[in-house]
Amino acid sequence: MTELAFPLAAKLIERLSSIASEEICLAWGVKADLQKLRRTMSTIKDVLLDAEEKQACNGDLSSWLRELKDVFLDAEDLLDEFECEALRREVRGSGITRKVRRFFSRSNPVAFDLRVGHGIKDIRARLQELKEDKNFGDLRPCHHHPHLGDHLRENRNTTHSFVRASEVIGRDTEKNTIVDLLMQQGDDHQGGDNGNVSVIPTVGFGGLGKTTLAQSVYNDQRVVGSFDLRMWQHVSVNFDVTRLTKEILGSALGTQISEGLSLDQLQAQLRDALKDKKFLLVLDDVWNADRIKWSELRDLLVEGAKIGSKILVTTRNISVASIMGTVGTCINLEGLSFEDCMKLFVKCAFDEGQERQHPSLYEMGKDIVSKCGGVPLAVKTLGSQLYSKTDERQWKLIRDSEIWELERGGDCHILPALRLSYTQLPPHLKHCLVCCSTLPKNYTKFDSRELINHWMAHGILESREHGDMELEDVGELYFKELWERSFFQNVKDYAFFYQFDMHDLIHDLVQSVGQGESLIVDSAKTKGISENVRHLTILKSGQNISTTLQKLSKVRTIGVESYQNIDESFLSTCISRFKYLRCLGLVNASWELLPSSIGSLKHLRSLNLAGNERITALPNSICKLQSLQALTLGRCVNLEELPGDVSKLISLRCLEFTIKQSSFPENGVGCLTSLRYLCIQECSNLTCLPHDTSYLESLRTLIIANCKQLGLVMENYQGIQLRLQKLWIVGVPRMVALPEWFQGATNTLQDLGIEECENLEGLPGWLTSFTSLRRLMLESCPKLLSLPEEMHRLTALTELRITKCPDLESRCQRNTGEDWPKISHVQNVYFE
Repeated sequence: MTELAFPLAAKLIERLSSIASEEICLAWGVKADLQKLRRTMSTIKDVLLDAEEKQACNGDLSSWLRELKDVFLDAEDLLDEFECEALRREVRGSGITRKVRRFFSRSNPVAFDLRVGHGIKDIRARLQELKEDKNFGDLRPCHHHPHLGDHLRENRNTTHSFVRASEVIGRDTEKNTIVDLLMQQGDDHQGGDNGNVSVIPTVGFGGLGKTTLAQSVYNDQRVVGSFDLRMWQHVSVNFDVTRLTKEILGSALGTQISEGLSLDQLQAQLRDALKDKKFLLVLDDVWNADRIKWSELRDLLVEGAKIGSKILVTTRNISVASIMGTVGTCINLEGLSFEDCMKLFVKCAFDEGQERQHPSLYEMGKDIVSKCGGVPLAVKTLGSQLYSKTDERQWKLIRDSEIWELERGGDCHILPALRLSYTQLPPHLKHCLVCCSTLPKNYTKFDSRELINHWMAHGILESREHGDMELEDVGELYFKELWERSFFQNVKDYAFFYQFDMHDLIHDLVQSVGQGESLIVDSAKTKGISENVRHLTILKSGQNISTTLQKLSKVRTIGVESYQNIDESFLSTCISRFKYLRCLGLVNASWELLPSSIGSLKHLRSLNLAGNERITALPNSICKLQSLQALTLGRCVNLEELPGDVSKLISLRCLEFTIKQSSFPENGVGCLTSLRYLCIQECSNLTCLPHDTSYLESLRTLIIANCKQLGLVMENYQGIQLRLQKLWIVGVPRMVALPEWFQGATNTLQDLGIEECENLEGLPGWLTSFTSLRRLMLESCPKLLSLPEEMHRLTALTELRITKCPDLESRCQRNTGEDWPKISHVQNVYFE
């Protein structure tokens, strides 16, 4: 992560200039120190580009950069003190209705104390020591970097080839072999005791495309039509039979399974779900070599299954394949041929036919592909990295990089290629990607909205370069750029967020880059902890968790996945030790109380308590968190109400909650004028929205889900100019018609979804004036009989989905339905 020293230095210098320009600094005697600090930092910044390029071959220089980065991060924490104090003063002295400013103004002075002054001097002294180091003396000033600014010159609106690159290339033989095996009946297994179920293993090292091949087989029409039931299960390292049973059952039933079921109950339900059915189950990415564990799961799957049922397994380990397989054939994936690799590379690096316009780039592409060793993931990431780039220098940087000469691990040529794809990223995307080191490995369903909130909390997102774009929109732009470069995969668009996962080799890359700053706590792997760890993810919380915490003091991020040996005292320890904590994720905790000391975390910007079913109240001290940008309280089903002083959370941009109260008090949620995202879900007693409408004027996304008593009618709505872009209404039976106040979003609304509103009788005529509407989704609204006239006015509408609305579906059938002429201009019309 030392490559990020340069952009961090630039950001700090800019902040120092802003703070040092304030008169209050002179009054407290820190202006001169801030100016000296800025000058020292500027001198060091001038040689950082040279240092970053040389560090791969110089271990001492790499260590020097790491020390420097630690000082920069400490300096960033110190400068955050200015902003936190400014926000606190704004709430106390200037009221909470004024726009939040990034730094204090002359009318809102910040009371610096001696601690801040001493902190500035300490940072200066540490920087001066690093400046006097011999490594600094060997560096030369460099004011140009070949990658910086490249992202600004690229066309951000282009559609990347990552969609096309997901097609299977060069695997026709393997695919047809697997499909033929799946088509066979139950006499194809040899000597196994699996009865009617055959197990087909596919083996190959990481990055060869095992999962992509399995997905292609899974969705092949020959396969789809041959099985009563198809299920997909990502397995990974943790072969836990109870977890797998539950998740396979959920896949079979198409629903989420209750947490309270015992293993016996899960097994009984799964046997019943599979009984007398010819099924296909894909077990993707299996690592388990324990025959006993596999036998336990296998016996459960085969009992009562219909003849011809199949299990398709993907694995890196040939011994796993030998344990699980029953057919005589094991599909061994080899590297792609050079010709197939070039086809994949061209799909990723060029628009169709563009390679003929750039023959010199095409020839360099051959050299790059030849170094990828036939590994599709390597080819895809580098091809995606070069997409739309026509400057030969950028191609030569990749072709001639010294990284190709680094020692290669067990995954052949993939690691240098992935490392190159990282080093070629612009700084803002490097920072975003490294932040993904906090994501647990081997998970398959990440939420882009949570990731963007994480980026925002760590100050990565900058709107200055993007005109008037909101930070959330900048985050979505960065997410798509990483997706386009193949760092994210299996991305699904759910209108108001993207679900995605990361290839485990990409995750390994991210972990290696973030080494020293990110720590994954596994109870058996907590040795060699750096005191400079800033991001802490707890996967297995053994007895030594307290010892681990005592070694750390600079942590900015805490995410907990396992709550064994973790209770309220753990949180109290974190609060007392980690005063610069910015992100705290305690999803699915089961605590009744939060300590009131949480109000001391003045740097906290993201707090996620979703899924805590025991908590009944939040301490009012939480309202002291003036820096808080995201507060997630969804599925907290016993939470009585929001804190009384919630309006003091003046920086809050994202709010999601489940509460028991029936109405909102005055001067509460309705006064949160910084809100951009609001999700009100499962509030069974709630009867109305906040009466104060101030919060509506800044909202971009509004989600109202499963609030059975909620009425959406609002008084005094006249004149409200909304800036809503996405509106989702799910499970609101009291809604008979869309409320009139939605008309305030006529010029901005892009996505509208209405689901499970069984009493909705029609859509208003004024909806056809929403000329920005791009996507309309209607589901389970049985009383919805027709669409408004003049739907043709919705010229931006490109997607219309109608499911479980029988009469409306009938009227909208292509060419034959009465309402078809109204929507014939819509490019994509889908029914159930």
